[in-house]
Amino acid sequence: MTLPATMNVVEISAPGGPEVLKWAERPLPVLESDEILIKITAAGVNRPDVMQRLGIYPPPPGASDLPGLEVSGEVVALGTNVTTYKIGDKVCALTAGGGYAEYVKVFAGHALPMPQGLSMIEAAALPETFFTVWTNVFERGGLKSGESFLVHGGTSGIGTTAIQLAKAFGASVFTTVGSAEKAAACVKLGADLAINYNDTDFVEAIKTFTHGKGVDVILDMVGGDYTGRNYFAAAIEGRIVQIAFMKGPKVSVDLRPLMMKRLHHTGSTLRPRSNAEKAAIAQALFKNVWPLLEAGQCKPLIDSVFPLKDATKAHERMETSQHMGKIVLEV
Repeated sequence: MTLPATMNVVEISAPGGPEVLKWAERPLPVLESDEILIKITAAGVNRPDVMQRLGIYPPPPGASDLPGLEVSGEVVALGTNVTTYKIGDKVCALTAGGGYAEYVKVFAGHALPMPQGLSMIEAAALPETFFTVWTNVFERGGLKSGESFLVHGGTSGIGTTAIQLAKAFGASVFTTVGSAEKAAACVKLGADLAINYNDTDFVEAIKTFTHGKGVDVILDMVGGDYTGRNYFAAAIEGRIVQIAFMKGPKVSVDLRPLMMKRLHHTGSTLRPRSNAEKAAIAQALFKNVWPLLEAGQCKPLIDSVFPLKDATKAHERMETSQHMGKIVLEV
């Protein structure tokens, strides 16, 4: 296969609003020995892309400065040490950056075979959210069958994934949302209780629904005043996993529930982790979640699809917070 010398990309011309995303041309990435080159069919849009565009989430050292943390497509070149894939394989992959482009290089261990039965658009919506949910809910949070689980922002890409996976693994699932329409969408995905935070206090709703017990695992990307409220919503020995701070990282919080309930409050980020750590998550997904995807027990919810050239419109859509599920760019 003859590859072009250059590719079209969407780059961040300067920190700012969606309008700073600009169409540009760059050389094709040069592969290291343990990398594969993917001709991109589709790329997922995620909140970290927005944060990077705003200038508050820089890429880790050595990563592409282009946004885009997940892609689907076809393997078109192999590093000299790669034996797990061959030219022509259809894959989806987690990237450290560079997904808003026609081609991207990724560490071979961060790619996964296309799940049977899913489209390329759907496959592009898998890696960032499924890697994040698996490692934070099931590995750090230790969610088990028979336990209860709360995820804030149930119609986000993370939320829709977390609801489906928690339900598939036998948990009772609660979520918070901002409208009756979003609540109905979450219940349809499998949530046992979807709480509209605009008219209901989620702490009181959970206490009522669980007869005062609270929830075992909470996945929070809100922060701010939700931090203390999570402590009151959690059960004895509850685990709270922090993955973002939409309401801000600095809070004044009553720590007494943390002690009285013997709570565990942890957190993590995905992008800066080592290649080996992310490869281990990929293998756990392939073993535990890929069979569920191929059996139709869960699938990514797609909100909207934009051409790569319209990445600005995709970011505008994300910033409305009206989306339900994943926003995807089609190359």
